Amino acid sequence: MTYTEKFTWGAKELIVKRETSPIEMVSAESKQVKLEIINVNDPSLRPSNYDKADGTILPLLQADGVRVDLSKRTKEPMSFWHRNMDCDELIFCHKGGIRWETELGNISLRPGEMFVIPRGIAHRSLLPENSEGENIIIELKIRGEVSKLV
Repeated sequence: MTYTEKFTWGAKELIVKRETSPIEMVSAESKQVKLEIINVNDPSLRPSNYDKADGTILPLLQADGVRVDLSKRTKEPMSFWHRNMDCDELIFCHKGGIRWETELGNISLRPGEMFVIPRGIAHRSLLPENSEGENIIIELKIRGEVSKLV
């Protein structure tokens, strides 16, 4: 059997064909590099916005130009408007639902849906009209230009 491995970087691509799978190895050891699961459904991951109108998201991960935050706004809508002057904000609804009021219009999200709030646009989140149970929202703060590819 032949295994195909595709390397991509920038606008370049390299295809390597191997006789053995890249995951076939004797060992892989590191104290700094590992695969780790973050379960956003875990009740111990509870941002302060869970039950407070002025509560905030819980930052989960960060790299150059991007941060991943967890929101679980369940009890109270945002009591303020927010305007992110540094980043576009990708909002992904994982569970429950959420409504957003923005200067560009209003959007309601259901599980599996997402949208982007462009940098500098005033917005706030509200509970969905039929709010029951927990809402889990993943927010990506992205410094670079966001472009839709599909």
